[in-house]
Amino acid sequence: MPFPIHRYRRLRKNQQILRMVRETTLLVDDLIEPYFICEGKGVRDEISSMPGVYRFSIDQVKKEVLETQRLGIPAIILFGIPDKKDAVGSEAYNPDGIIQRAIREIKDTAPELMIITDVCVDEYTDHGHCGVVKGDQILNDPTIKLLAKMALTHAEAGADIIAPSDMMDGRVQAIRGALDNANFSDTLIMSYAAKYASAFYGPFREAADSCPQFGDRRSYQMDPGNSDESLREVLQDIEEGADIVMVKPALAFLDIIRRVRDEVQVPVAAYNVSGEYSMVKAAAQNDWIDGQRVMMEILLSIKRAGAKMILTYFARDAAKVLME
Repeated sequence: MPFPIHRYRRLRKNQQILRMVRETTLLVDDLIEPYFICEGKGVRDEISSMPGVYRFSIDQVKKEVLETQRLGIPAIILFGIPDKKDAVGSEAYNPDGIIQRAIREIKDTAPELMIITDVCVDEYTDHGHCGVVKGDQILNDPTIKLLAKMALTHAEAGADIIAPSDMMDGRVQAIRGALDNANFSDTLIMSYAAKYASAFYGPFREAADSCPQFGDRRSYQMDPGNSDESLREVLQDIEEGADIVMVKPALAFLDIIRRVRDEVQVPVAAYNVSGEYSMVKAAAQNDWIDGQRVMMEILLSIKRAGAKMILTYFARDAAKVLME
């Protein structure tokens, strides 16, 4: 018998056959673009640790979302940077707060875009934690009441998807109840279901001015060493009414994305977070790597692991590559 019978290189001999047999394909439809929204006018400030990512005032973000829409990216997620903070993050659930106003303006400007809103009070509290603080404790039950109020103001402003990212127990149920009781039963919930206490969030905390003023978030975000726990968190959020579940970060937790994808029947999202983005950008700026190829490999790996949706600061760059 001649050797070898199977020559797998026959399936790699040109671009046409590679395209025909490719198992996983990244699409523009998979991408969600994050935006940081701040007060003021004419603001377009680049974030020093996230090259190519900016804080925008509402008047400027209206121009930006038109480009997002033109590129075919189906959805954006909004993070608010208020000009006032307090112990309970009251600007988070102000009906005329920064995100609530941004939702209305963006809906008028780019109605085809799905608007997702991050629901967490860390950007709005003066202590930087994701909940109500008493002493050195972050209180669960008082926090979920605030999150439900925050989510409802987002839905009233026109948000399509509510994305709680706080990791408080029971918050999906509280938000689902608040939305349903106010006749927003069609508003989706994308839960940050398996959110790890990660070192990859550093650049985001600069962007959103949300560094904890004491301690850390390990009492409510997950231990990176735990895998089984992720399934318990995900299944509980689905039981409480989550329509989509998310794993965060993505690149260091591809195994978790795969486990979740294999276990659940709802769409799975993954957040390609700020540290993952900034490392690629820094290495590319030093000519250590081909930034574009690395970007596409990373996003493809997240899709291959099982994510149907990818929140990524690469969204616009990746969309341009895919359009080519």
